[in-house]
Amino acid sequence: MQILHDPAPCPRPAAGTVVTIGAYDGVHRGHVAVIDRVKQLAAERGMATAAVTFDRHPASVVRPESAPLLLTDLDQKLELLEATGLDYARVIHFDAERAAEQAEDFVRDDLVGCLNAKVIVVGEDFHFGNRRRGNVALLRELGAEAGFEVAPLELVAIDGAPARDDTAKVSSTACRAALRAGDLAAANAMLGRPHEVRGIVGDGDKRARELGFPTANINVPDEICLPADGVYAGWYLDPEGVRRPTAISLGRRPTFYDDQPYSLLEAHLLDFEGDLYGQLARVQFVERLRPELKFDSVDALIEQMVRDCITARDLLAATP
Repeated sequence: MQILHDPAPCPRPAAGTVVTIGAYDGVHRGHVAVIDRVKQLAAERGMATAAVTFDRHPASVVRPESAPLLLTDLDQKLELLEATGLDYARVIHFDAERAAEQAEDFVRDDLVGCLNAKVIVVGEDFHFGNRRRGNVALLRELGAEAGFEVAPLELVAIDGAPARDDTAKVSSTACRAALRAGDLAAANAMLGRPHEVRGIVGDGDKRARELGFPTANINVPDEICLPADGVYAGWYLDPEGVRRPTAISLGRRPTFYDDQPYSLLEAHLLDFEGDLYGQLARVQFVERLRPELKFDSVDALIEQMVRDCITARDLLAATP
């Protein structure tokens, strides 16, 4: 996949492209269904495929006070888009100037001018441009003038079929809500993979090491969506892509602290010894084992941590 960072020049494929547009946060099953339709139409017409997305969530510029936390950072989003088999990803630098851009200008410059769009595939509730004036009806109107057609799609459920109602729709919002509620199984089902966060391994207070369970403390950027506090089975991937089974603790450590103001992500790599400090780590949440608990004693906590590690090891041994 060729990544076209705005404002770099565009290739404008001579045969035209089938294009989809969106934040694509999470690149979940609903997004993949749209991209599958893009690829199908492009194959039928001998065209290239492209996704137009943004280097940050548009809400972080338009309404920063209520912008959602992100399911993926930009690097991961582009990796996931590439895995779908797209030919191009056009990454729009979204700032106040872009937020003020009229829908018609966006279509003329970025879709037609840059990518030579011949078909535009979007969800039927898609909106874009200043004050969200752009929609499927406007795209059809502009397409009649510029020579492209519009293929709106219904949002889908987890099984890929059209969703029966709003509660069944796969969306980034629904994924975030499931993560916050501690329903990792639902979130992962919508994502089509384990939820993953990334960050640098930093120094901690080494309390877990003193208990016999050394952990990598992952400093995840504030804008990334974490699951609910609790203990999880998952995978730790190092910069070389080596995957190691891991028991993950996410929380405020209430056995030791009454008022820790933030949740700490600690990854205990099972059957591993080594120096991880300074690594860019990827942590994948496979299954939630239990909520975070406050124990009456350190010994009781250690006993539970032993059980958690055994459960995580057994579960991950049976996971592809």
